[in-house]
Amino acid sequence: MQNITELRESLLANYVQIKAGKMGLNTAKELSNHAGKIINSLKVELEYNQMLGIKNKIEFLEPKKD
Repeated sequence: MQNITELRESLLANYVQIKAGKMGLNTAKELSNHAGKIINSLKVELEYNQMLGIKNKIEFLEPKKD
């Protein structure tokens, strides 16, 4: 997972697999849990930057490079 776009695409692909019955619920829950942790770590980084009044570029949030 190189950026937020890829994370989103992966989550959508997982959704399709879950809906089709091709992924177990325990696996889906674990993947969702880890995705949530990634997103929460980004929130912390954004809040930290905001508190310090800095605008550091967060590579993970940058658009996918083709």
